[in-house]
Amino acid sequence: MNRKLLALVLVSLALPVAAGSGEAEVGKKKSAPCAACHGPNGVSVGPEFPNLAGQYEDYLEKALHHYKNGKRKNPIMQGQVANLTEKDMADLAAYFASQGALQVKH
Repeated sequence: MNRKLLALVLVSLALPVAAGSGEAEVGKKKSAPCAACHGPNGVSVGPEFPNLAGQYEDYLEKALHHYKNGKRKNPIMQGQVANLTEKDMADLAAYFASQGALQVKH
């Protein structure tokens, strides 16, 4: 029983590390195509595009995966993510998540 509990605790501690595997500085370099709609720092250029700055890293990464696998339907985003690797998506998510508090539109 104690070994199972210990194993469960160790696995649960490792999960947040796996989720935050992107590198923000690398993601910044990869984010140039995103800037046209989402702004250079993740604050969108218009109300039709969501702000990315300050969103949770795991949310951003999951959203990118969903665009890539078709779970989320948006022709523009599906085209943007088509050639992204797992590492690219993790890096982009890390970059936008690191951009301060979530910006809200007024």
